[in-house]
Amino acid sequence: MRPLLRLLTLLFALGLAAPALAQAPSASEAQVAWRLLDYVAVDYAGAVADGEVVNPAEYGEMIEFSTQIRTRLDALPANPAKAALMREAEGLQAAIRDKADPAVVGARAKALAGAVLTAYPSPLAPSFPPDLARGAALYAEQCAVCHGVTGRADGPGAEGLDPPAIAFADVERARQRSVFGLYQVIDQGLEGTAMASFSHLPAEDRWALAFYVGRFAFTDAEAAEGKRLWDGDPAVRAAFPDLAALTQTTPAELATRLGEPRARALTAYLRRHPEAAARPAGSTLTLARTRLAESEAAYRRGDRKAATDAALSAYLDGVEPIEPALGARDSALLRRVETAMTELRVSISRGAPAQEVAGRVARANALLDTAERALAPQEADNLASFLGAFTILLREGLEALLIVVAMIALLRKAERPEVLRYVHGGWVAALVAGGATWAAATFFISISGASRELTEGFGSLLAAVVLVSVGIWMHGKSHADAWQTYIRDKLSHALSKRSAWFLFLLSFVVVYREVFETILFYAAIWSQGGHLGMLAGALTAVVILAVVAWALLAYSKRLPIGRFFSLSSILMAILSVVLVGKGVAALQEAGWLDVHPLAWIPRIEILGLYPTVEGVAVQLLTIAILVVGFSRHAAPKGARPADIG
Repeated sequence: MRPLLRLLTLLFALGLAAPALAQAPSASEAQVAWRLLDYVAVDYAGAVADGEVVNPAEYGEMIEFSTQIRTRLDALPANPAKAALMREAEGLQAAIRDKADPAVVGARAKALAGAVLTAYPSPLAPSFPPDLARGAALYAEQCAVCHGVTGRADGPGAEGLDPPAIAFADVERARQRSVFGLYQVIDQGLEGTAMASFSHLPAEDRWALAFYVGRFAFTDAEAAEGKRLWDGDPAVRAAFPDLAALTQTTPAELATRLGEPRARALTAYLRRHPEAAARPAGSTLTLARTRLAESEAAYRRGDRKAATDAALSAYLDGVEPIEPALGARDSALLRRVETAMTELRVSISRGAPAQEVAGRVARANALLDTAERALAPQEADNLASFLGAFTILLREGLEALLIVVAMIALLRKAERPEVLRYVHGGWVAALVAGGATWAAATFFISISGASRELTEGFGSLLAAVVLVSVGIWMHGKSHADAWQTYIRDKLSHALSKRSAWFLFLLSFVVVYREVFETILFYAAIWSQGGHLGMLAGALTAVVILAVVAWALLAYSKRLPIGRFFSLSSILMAILSVVLVGKGVAALQEAGWLDVHPLAWIPRIEILGLYPTVEGVAVQLLTIAILVVGFSRHAAPKGARPADIG
């Protein structure tokens, strides 16, 4: 066993010594495109009426903006939704050229803006309720000179501006403007106008400004009525489950659901008191946002260790608990969240500029907003629950099944049925332990994100180390096809020496690792409803796994012993490479190993391939050990039975 211990030591040591290869994030065109779309949706009505141009200058601007929208979308990184976005942008261009009805153009622009945010997420809301006193102070310092003390665009600096400063107190314009739209203009400025970007301000200050200017068109009397509505009507509160819903909703959109007076009253109240729509304090995603804010603040003051710890906590304590539920709803989104969290830690570890780290935090927050919408309470239908339960169990079960079946077939070839009970005892004990884990996690304790990742990581590495040894040993026996009796005798002798409990341990580890993961996913699916569908999906997967096991065992009986050992050794080798990759990835997510990304390597989870230096290096090392081991244990030509084993 000493070589195995040395191998495990190498696996950990190698993960700690690679150079940094992270790339700085590219500037996103998505936010600019969204801002232009929002501008078109609001201002097109001032350019065209009844199919005629009523303001040539405004119409020329709409033509220019529609061209910019298409150009900026075309410059975005590759995305499965990009082609559809480009088609919609071309359709919007055509509608503006044809002087289509403002309602049609406005609807198309808003729909395309929403699709852009879905494909290329941007922070939709502040992490915390903004400080409006801070917003008032910033407005007085930075904005009142042009926009006026009361937002009527009558400040001394507004004289002679072309185009004129925006009047925030303009009721009709304010009806069409969301807080998020205001935030985007504050963040990026407005090309061709005197409105400069305020991106140098912290994000919380920009949000405070957006909320503050968004209240000018709504009166205190309306705010008082809005408070009465908010406190007295649960249906009204349900319309704003979180800050993201508040920042994205325009008063005009709200009026279509609640009527104009109630929409104005609620807008007046919530823009003065955004804390009313803040997320529940106990939400793990709220905790993730808190930790991200703490990480960014610590990094700005030069405390990289505190920034790293907070970023790691954001993932382990904020994201990990909802991973099973999010994976069941949208596995692609889950991978994007994981990647964003990893990229943030990489930027911090290599001492990237503060602006880059802030961009990473903003990207992570945007994806958390998207995740929160994906996780919004909804009753899962039976079909969705069936598919989720079926695919999860089949995926997690097949890996363990292959290893257990190989051990059973091995013992049958050796004619050692009395040792089979150790293998069966191992996987049965794993199922019992899995049930105990579920009961403990449900009724007694909460399994932390770190505990989950460490369980998966060390379990995978232990199984991989064992499989490397077993694979090399099996390969050495695969050359004795002509001496079946000799190998059976040697194998029988070997299995009489401390091997039974070794097989019990291997069977337990590989099955418990998969059971542990499956339990977490199943608990998430069960909480969403569709119980009959989930049970049916699980039962179907069990039946298929049982059929696969029977077929493999039946096939192994007919294989000559040499062929059996050859195929089994290849299987063990492949699974060891997969498991070692998954193990390293889990330990990286738990913060036990450094992360150095490799942008040119694809992420292929079924192969345990993750685009990091550590993961790829350890997999290559495992492959090298297997190649050397297989070569050393190959039987020489003309070898006699006594030469083998």
